[in-house]
Amino acid sequence: MHDEFLCHVTAYGTCDGRRIGVPLGTYRAPTLALALWWLRDRASWIAERLDPSPDSLHVPSHALVPVPETVPDVPGLLRAWCADAAQQEQVADELAGGRLVRVAASDDTTEYELLAESVDALRMQRTIPALVLPVG
Repeated sequence: MHDEFLCHVTAYGTCDGRRIGVPLGTYRAPTLALALWWLRDRASWIAERLDPSPDSLHVPSHALVPVPETVPDVPGLLRAWCADAAQQEQVADELAGGRLVRVAASDDTTEYELLAESVDALRMQRTIPALVLPVG
């Protein structure tokens, strides 16, 4: 059983023609349940910042405008992922099996990525001998 999980949230964009990643948070979860909770919390956090409620006290009146239907709905995708029990169960099964989980959503300018992996699986990978090939 995998007992500890390393979780990351990163936003990727393009700057000067290069793909740049901006870390938005990291959490070392002591349990599977806390890893899942943190991923959902961060997905909700991103969604709220990209698409705040018009009634929010932090948003001046008339500051929000609707976007065209052609713009990808990253906040909607992230909120739907958080609410989908089947997807949450699938993520839990993958993590419990020691596999890396990546959830990503993109709009025209940015890709938002949530990653989680078992600390035990990372440790086990380090003990496997590296493949070494002679060159030339």
